[in-house]
Amino acid sequence: MLRWVALTYDLALIACAIFDAKNSKLPTGVGIERHFGGRFAVGSETEVRVEIANHTPRDVSLILKDEYPPQMKLSGAREARVDVDAQSTAALVYGLMPPKRGVFEFGRIAVRYLSRWRLAWCETFAGENVAVKVYPNMRRAREAELKALGARSFVAARRKSQWRGEGRDFESLRDYVRGDEMRHISWTATARRGKLVTRQYQMERDQTILIALDAGRLMTARIEGETKLDSAVHAALALMSAAARAGDNAGLLVFGRRIKAFLPPKRGAEHLDAALEALHAIEPEMIEPSYSRAFEFVSANSQRRSLVVVLTDLVDEEGSRELLASLKLLRPRHLPLVVTIADRDLKAVVRETPETESELFTQSVAEEIMYQREAALRLVESQGGLALDVTAAVLAPKLLETYLRVKERGLL
Repeated sequence: MLRWVALTYDLALIACAIFDAKNSKLPTGVGIERHFGGRFAVGSETEVRVEIANHTPRDVSLILKDEYPPQMKLSGAREARVDVDAQSTAALVYGLMPPKRGVFEFGRIAVRYLSRWRLAWCETFAGENVAVKVYPNMRRAREAELKALGARSFVAARRKSQWRGEGRDFESLRDYVRGDEMRHISWTATARRGKLVTRQYQMERDQTILIALDAGRLMTARIEGETKLDSAVHAALALMSAAARAGDNAGLLVFGRRIKAFLPPKRGAEHLDAALEALHAIEPEMIEPSYSRAFEFVSANSQRRSLVVVLTDLVDEEGSRELLASLKLLRPRHLPLVVTIADRDLKAVVRETPETESELFTQSVAEEIMYQREAALRLVESQGGLALDVTAAVLAPKLLETYLRVKERGLL
């Protein structure tokens, strides 16, 4: 008899729970929204807040599970039980770190809540699918800028400083210091003072820098978890930021077989934001870039003399033939600076002492590749351009140092 009573009780309880679950809805006064602590950037953690606002006169118990992009690294819990008092708010907070640039999608927020009679957990979804953009890391670019400049801060560069070179505006006179060039000596002032006096110049401003970013096959190579294009993107942003601080205008061109993006030379915070927007979804393609098409575009759209920084990669003299042939499209109006991103592992192979025949053969091949790269870069210089071959780790600092030398020497 007791069995039948217990069974009847259980069946009645189950029926009540089913009825309760089907007739219970999340109160309309409960709002659930997802908010981000800022825009997402590569390698930087961004806070995600799932906020619950309970405007009803009753307490609410919820179990939330946020569907975040699985490619991102999770910090904290994206699923938790949250008890929200009447007429109050609460939040589920966690962090996400994107591994690369691009567009990522959040799914809807899964919500479980207690039924009206508190007999069952019901499930629903809140919010909508949301696509978020992951931008290059501007903090990384600024850190590279500070690392490169050191004591030669662009805060000082904005003041009148004693940069020497041709094409400078005269600033003042000072006593001669050993190492000053003879052409900068003011002989009239020297005669008056009875000692050597040097003319001092201020760095020219309002010059033009145009960064041409190769998004072709060789830029797909990965170094320490990121492509060579990723390294070039952050170096380009560091140069644009540094140029703006120095009073110069910087433009951006991204090319593969065709032109992918173009920003005319400008400066300012809005211009940097536009560069971030243009670069967030750029990916290298497994095709050879068209240097001729890119340089023709530069010649047609940049009438003012510019330092054209080509961030690319070369394998050998033969493979770089189109680049070398296309440089004439930039000269003599523009000054090209070809920057190639070397493979750090290749240089490490050359430095090590081979212990086996296989290692000796590998080292010989590495040395041959490096020799051919150097030969190609020397041909760039023979055509009146500048060349820089660096590893990804020091790309941004070395690029900024070269930019400073170009300004100091008055090459623009």
